[in-house]
Amino acid sequence: MKKIILLGYMGCGKSTIAQNLSKITNIPFLDLDKCIEKRANLSINEIFEQHGEVYFRKLEHKMFVELLQSSENNIIGLGGGTPCYANNHELLKRDDVVSVYLKASINTLYSRLVHNKSKRPLIANMNEEEMKEFIAKHLFDRSFYYNHAQHKVSVDDKTVEETVQDILEILA
Repeated sequence: MKKIILLGYMGCGKSTIAQNLSKITNIPFLDLDKCIEKRANLSINEIFEQHGEVYFRKLEHKMFVELLQSSENNIIGLGGGTPCYANNHELLKRDDVVSVYLKASINTLYSRLVHNKSKRPLIANMNEEEMKEFIAKHLFDRSFYYNHAQHKVSVDDKTVEETVQDILEILA
């Protein structure tokens, strides 16, 4: 069995889709950020505040490699920035993984993120225009890395169930 890796921008539905996929396949879901928080005994925000981004990215890479090396079957949900650092995008092409980029449009991401932006420090204090611009710039910067995924699944105008079905077809 291969590891299933879900990646994409914040708000694309990685965690929700992974949890649903996990229920159907009986493969445990691991959220990379939650694994990092557990290991560091700090929240992601606290790691950034106390140690900075470089420290966090090193920790993230180490944890990602560790999860990939584990002999257990897992669905791994990456943080939005994970593929963009420490050559993590190269790990998406390994033979022992199935990597899926959950691709969402700027409008889809905006409409999903605007309702709980207070929980997302990067966008918490932005207005609509700033947020859309921020998302667009980030997506542009990150698309090179995201596109190293072996498969792309669009989440625009789809229910969670429809997206999960698309992934199940890839896995079949």
